[in-house]
Amino acid sequence: MIVIGADTHKRTHMLCAVDAGTGQLRGDRQIAATEAGHLEGVRFGCALDDERVWAIEDCRQVSRRLEQALLAAGERVVRVAPSMMGASRRGEREPGKSDQIDALAVARAVVKDGAERFPAAHLDEQAMEIRLLHDHREDLVGERTRVQNRLRWHLLALCPEVEHSLRPRALNLVFHLDRIDRRLRRLPTSARARVAREQLAQIRSLTRRIDALEDELRVMLAAHRPRLLAELGCGTLTAATLVGRTAGAERFATDAQFARQAGVAPIPVSSGERQRHRLHRGGDRQLNRALHTIAITRARLDPASRAYIERRIKEGRTRREALRCLKRHLARRFHRLLADSDEPSDRDKVIVTTPPASTPCLI
Repeated sequence: MIVIGADTHKRTHMLCAVDAGTGQLRGDRQIAATEAGHLEGVRFGCALDDERVWAIEDCRQVSRRLEQALLAAGERVVRVAPSMMGASRRGEREPGKSDQIDALAVARAVVKDGAERFPAAHLDEQAMEIRLLHDHREDLVGERTRVQNRLRWHLLALCPEVEHSLRPRALNLVFHLDRIDRRLRRLPTSARARVAREQLAQIRSLTRRIDALEDELRVMLAAHRPRLLAELGCGTLTAATLVGRTAGAERFATDAQFARQAGVAPIPVSSGERQRHRLHRGGDRQLNRALHTIAITRARLDPASRAYIERRIKEGRTRREALRCLKRHLARRFHRLLADSDEPSDRDKVIVTTPPASTPCLI
């Protein structure tokens, strides 16, 4: 069996095949990032070994077409996080950086930990659509924030009393935009006032596009994963983050793999008689943020979640540690929801043993 590591780029991909048992190089090939090049890569792998695993660095935009071609050809593909590839490269005896070194690092990272420890590649086109729209909305929100900041500087010079009366995020509301527009129209004509009115119109336009995208995402999520929107603390944008960043829950064989990807799997840091775990700072931080949003919302509004956190605190954990425990259980639940599975696992049934009233929230 061989593992073929791929270092992907916009125009070319570097492939390095290593023995799955020893990590020794079996062959390498540079292919074009085209359909013909992808076919050449499949032939390269078939010529080396009948049993093979493709390991691709998880750079979604540049690796997507290669991943699609390999899956269409019936190949087994796993995704390798860039951080793991970097750690593997630092362990190599050969210094420096090149496409071949990077492809070898990807392959040997899989050899070291085993292919079953990595999420399998899974193409969920609907999830990709949701992620692209959500990311586009985030870009528009960032652009609107920059325009709002520039407008506030102009207002500080034109009418400081109006600027001082604006609370954070006030410029997201039509009421405040109308008030500022009326005030600007009463000012004498000047370059600064003209620029401020243009920025005001730009904010209005961006706000309409942002709201329209959120409405579109809500409709897509209702059709794709309607059960997510019914969960306490999981609104449209949080659900879009979970669906888009997970990119198909089927690629995670267990909820533990999903929790590791989301950065909510605790890391043991015990020593002697002291048994404890610390925060995992790896994984997908956007997924982690989505689960954190749900956890703090439930900790505030859901009696069962509050009871669970209080029970963990009585066991000797800090409030932060108790919240991390809740996030880990939420990862188990949302992995099942994202996979659209109706069957609870045995572990789901024993998340909370007391009080019984807390069970529905956490399983």
